[in-house]
Amino acid sequence: MKVFRGLPNDRARAPCALTIGNFDGVHRGHQALLARVCGAASDLGLEAAVMTFEPHPREFFARRAGDLSKAPNRIANLRDKLQSLSNAGIDRVIVEHFNEHFAAISPQDFVERVLVEGLHVKWLMVGDDFCFGARRAGTVAMLAEAGKRHGFHVETLPTVMHGAQRISSSAVRTALAAGDFDQAGQLLGHPYAMSGHVIHGQKLGRTLGFPTLNLRVAHRPALSGIFIVQVHGLGPAPLPAVASLGVRPTVDDSGRVLLEVHVFDFAQSCYGKMVRVEFLEKIRDEEKYTDLATLTAAIARDSDKARAWFARRAAALTATDRI
Repeated sequence: MKVFRGLPNDRARAPCALTIGNFDGVHRGHQALLARVCGAASDLGLEAAVMTFEPHPREFFARRAGDLSKAPNRIANLRDKLQSLSNAGIDRVIVEHFNEHFAAISPQDFVERVLVEGLHVKWLMVGDDFCFGARRAGTVAMLAEAGKRHGFHVETLPTVMHGAQRISSSAVRTALAAGDFDQAGQLLGHPYAMSGHVIHGQKLGRTLGFPTLNLRVAHRPALSGIFIVQVHGLGPAPLPAVASLGVRPTVDDSGRVLLEVHVFDFAQSCYGKMVRVEFLEKIRDEEKYTDLATLTAAIARDSDKARAWFARRAAALTATDRI
């Protein structure tokens, strides 16, 4: 899959079947849309393409207004989003930098400069509530009319449901914030996980007796707290662990978000390795403690709970195998 930061240059442009959106989480609704795009691209002999945005437009406007509470918490980082798009069969992704200039583009200029000239769109699919251009003035009806003038076909995908619930990024965020990983997995179509390279931290965990793998989290995540997890990428099978995702209020006042993972009975150096942390169950919310001794005792309790959880799961699997 080819990834472009901004519109491709003249030599890299190719006629495409395109869809546009933030695709945070690439949930089952997104997957249905992407499957339709890939099918249309195959039928028409085009490349299947996605245009997405960085940062999220709502995050951009929240920062501009000085109120980050209006920005959506992220389900996935850009790396995981791109991997999900690749897994869906997309040929090229345009990651458009959402800034003041892009936010001010009129609907007409968006169609002519971005879709027609910049991307050579021949077939376009968007959600039935899609809006575009400055002040979200562009509508699906305007896109369809523009398509007739410029020679591209426009389709919309109706809402995808999970039972009586509309599948959406907001619904996934709600499930993650509540620690409901079963519900999140049903909406996503797969277990929830975060990936990243292991980085150097303050080495505090090892002095407390609980060494951790540290993963940088560039955006506000859709969940926080202490979790039972398993780590992929360090061996032939996922390894049991306990993790903290948050701002570490006891030892750091910077507000920087970090994912810290204590892998049980594991002592290898992993700096620079790419790992995937799969979330299994929430233990509790993040807390601020008065001293390191109290923090260490809390980590020990969390580790014991996680070990007990894995022991119960192993026993249940053994019992099932005997049936």
